[in-house]
Amino acid sequence: MKANVKTLLLPILLLFIALYIPAVAQDQLLSIDRIYSGEFVQAGLPAYQWMPDGESYAVVEQDDKGQSQIILYTATSGKRRVLVDAEELQPAGQAVGIGIADFSLSADGSKMLVFTNTSKVWRANTKGDYWVLDLESRKLQQLGSGFPSSSLMFAKFDASAQKVAYVHDFNIYIEDLQSHRLEQLTQREASSRIHGTFDWAYEEEFGARDGFRWSPDAQKIAYWSFDISEVGTFYMINNTDSIYSKPIPLQYPKVGQNPSAVKIGIIGLEEEETLWLEIPGIANQNFLPGMQWVNEDQLLIQQLNRHQNKLTIWKYTLSTKSLTALYTEEEDTWVDIYYPDISAPGWEENDLLLVNDNAAFLRMTETDGWRHVYEVSIEDGKQTLLSPTEFDVASIAGINEDYLYFHASPKTSSQRYLYQVSLGKDKKVTRVTPDLYPGINTYDFAPGAKVAIHRYEQALAATHYQVVLLPKHEPLRILEDNQAYQNKLHEIDLPEVQFFSIAAAEDLEMEGRMILPTNFDENKSYPVLFHVYGEPWGAVATDNFIGLWNIMMAQKGYIIIDMDNRGTPSLKGSAWRKSIYRQVGQINADDQAAAAKAVLKKYDFIDPSRVAVWGWSGGGSMTQNLLFRYPDLYQTGIAVAGVSLQLIYDNIYQERYMGLPNENLEDFLVGSPISHVAGLKGNLLLIHGTADDNVHYQSMDLLVNELIRQNKQFDMMAYPNRSHGIYEGENTRKHLYTLISNYLLKNTAPN
Repeated sequence: MKANVKTLLLPILLLFIALYIPAVAQDQLLSIDRIYSGEFVQAGLPAYQWMPDGESYAVVEQDDKGQSQIILYTATSGKRRVLVDAEELQPAGQAVGIGIADFSLSADGSKMLVFTNTSKVWRANTKGDYWVLDLESRKLQQLGSGFPSSSLMFAKFDASAQKVAYVHDFNIYIEDLQSHRLEQLTQREASSRIHGTFDWAYEEEFGARDGFRWSPDAQKIAYWSFDISEVGTFYMINNTDSIYSKPIPLQYPKVGQNPSAVKIGIIGLEEEETLWLEIPGIANQNFLPGMQWVNEDQLLIQQLNRHQNKLTIWKYTLSTKSLTALYTEEEDTWVDIYYPDISAPGWEENDLLLVNDNAAFLRMTETDGWRHVYEVSIEDGKQTLLSPTEFDVASIAGINEDYLYFHASPKTSSQRYLYQVSLGKDKKVTRVTPDLYPGINTYDFAPGAKVAIHRYEQALAATHYQVVLLPKHEPLRILEDNQAYQNKLHEIDLPEVQFFSIAAAEDLEMEGRMILPTNFDENKSYPVLFHVYGEPWGAVATDNFIGLWNIMMAQKGYIIIDMDNRGTPSLKGSAWRKSIYRQVGQINADDQAAAAKAVLKKYDFIDPSRVAVWGWSGGGSMTQNLLFRYPDLYQTGIAVAGVSLQLIYDNIYQERYMGLPNENLEDFLVGSPISHVAGLKGNLLLIHGTADDNVHYQSMDLLVNELIRQNKQFDMMAYPNRSHGIYEGENTRKHLYTLISNYLLKNTAPN
């Protein structure tokens, strides 16, 4: 009987092993379908706003009926109360609420502005409808109700909360909340004149969108005014939404072409004419990326010259109509207004951080070799060093009466930590982030810098958010630990991630991040995929989550390497970052190639006959340069949205790092991939969106023409009506990464 049972069970056991065991192994592997199935979703925080008290924050949540409401949380305790109920955002006669894209409170907290029904203007949804909710009477009213839907921009309360100013059709309007009287404050003289907002280049390269400021006494408005009449128009073509193509015009100042002419004016509510400030310099040969009120009588104005190597901060006094050069900063290369870094929150207004009851402002400079924070007196321009460190400040996190808080990482640029420096006489610098959190730590401080929301991430870890109490970094509440996502990661086959330093050349050490194949065996040979960027706008060898696609490619047997060359915003001193000046496309490509050669020499498990490279935007340009200039090193390249010719990119970005082409044209040409097409030997895939307003599709067309002229074979993919991010439309990202994956598997295949 026992023998018969064994005989019967054996086939069943074998069937179980054949069917079940491979299924378990398969569940540990990623595929493009799984990545885009919604199975892996990492939660972030809902959009929140710190309240002026520095003790609470507000978020938009959905009630049990799916309607938007605003909830107020006490940061330290998590105590919750409804600030605005969904029914209060339901206009009379309507069955549903207006929805909330954003909101802001008046200075006295008596009223709330709600932004909804938004539409995109290039990068951000800055057009929409605005409603005012009186938090005392709970009355809801729409602003600009006589204007077309979704056509208002940048609505803001005055200091008294009695009026709101906003932009419509490039003019500034003021609406009285009691009488509903609407006053048009500015008059466009021509269609080429823009009041109260910015042109494409300012938005893209300075992060400037909101173009007017109320005075603290609510009696005046200062605003930017642009004349774009001399800026060339670039046309993108929409071929898919009609049987006839539609041109999409874009005023886009290219390298060597004049930027918009800009000026700043002040207009009083009882005045008919604008007082235009007479700022030295030709209007279309200087930039004005920052302007703010200090008090009702003074403005600070930031001016950059055309070369962007001289910053002047002007103090304008209304009572005397005097303009004083309060602060100047000059470099042989360029002066940064905004410092790109993994610790920075992204584009914001270029306002200077005012301190000491608006008696001074903070300015980060790197003229002494390191990036440091200085306090500058608004009375006399006296500068005081606040961060006496022998290492770089990555970004300012917060300040109060006791400490300046900043992000930094003295030992490795791949990570970020919070530091504090005492504002007393000792100027003691201390790391605040505990050793418990190796990786990238960023902090969003509440007003007063006593409480912050701490974001923590690592290469193979889900992002973690918590509230901490400063200065001791006492954890108070976990806001989101993404434990469910972390559990999902633990269920799949994860690679090992290593951080390394490589001697790319004499006196040149580059930091890198290496993702090893799963089931890695150092005695085997693997293909390598170098992911590159390499320009001053970003770093890639960072200790943040590596992403599901990289994990999938590691599972397929690839080594993936990111390295940061000279010129990237690594925390390695000013000389490192500024060495790329007038050498974009040269020094960065040479560094990457030298480091790749050093990596191949150092690690025997990398197969030098299977080397691929890919990148996006600046990384697309880098990929082209590497494949053309180092054809014996790289066999396969995938370039997404790259600039093939530097002379066709926008003037603010390219001239900042390259100078003006009438002075050093050869540098622009030598650094451009299109100049080196003759070197192509390997497999090249070009990818571009036809509606890319940033790096125009023209860039790919020009490169394709040159490849054809030189009889170079290549592959290409155009994504119709997709922008620089190539994400619009159903299934686009899945299609894109399927294309990239298949190209690598075909041309640089694992064993």
